[in-house]
Amino acid sequence: MSLIVRDATLEDAADILAIYNYAALNTTAVWTDGPADLASRRAWIDARREAGYPVLVAMKGSHAVGFASFGDFRPFRGYRHTVENSVYVDERHHRLGIGRSLVAALIERATAMNKHAMIAGIDAANAASIALHASLGFAEVARMPEVGCKFGRWLDLVFMQKQLASGVRP
Repeated sequence: MSLIVRDATLEDAADILAIYNYAALNTTAVWTDGPADLASRRAWIDARREAGYPVLVAMKGSHAVGFASFGDFRPFRGYRHTVENSVYVDERHHRLGIGRSLVAALIERATAMNKHAMIAGIDAANAASIALHASLGFAEVARMPEVGCKFGRWLDLVFMQKQLASGVRP
């Protein structure tokens, strides 16, 4: 079955919620202590679209097996050309190229929107995500020790950055 990456719709919210909640409850990919609900995921999709940002899903058959998006890096005008990505893949579909397809599609979208840089904030222990981003041209630009906590332990945050091929002038 082939993989299709497309724009998410509100009908994808339940699949997105399941993938997100698994990560929220079982991993340090997202630094929250509880699950989200369907209304909040639908609101998140709407908010991203209203801001002009993509929410993408990777489809195998009729089910989403991953999703990704980007949004403002920081809320100040001086950062308007920089976005921060997020990518999540269903735990049963890791290491099949789904994350790579999603991040590559995000890079294309951000470049088309004339964004200048893309940031990824990653738990320092998430070697797979760090390797994925590095393979797509992201470089580690910061490592912040013990800035988060989850599962009763301190977490280090790695920031990775990719300069995009845009004609944006400051």
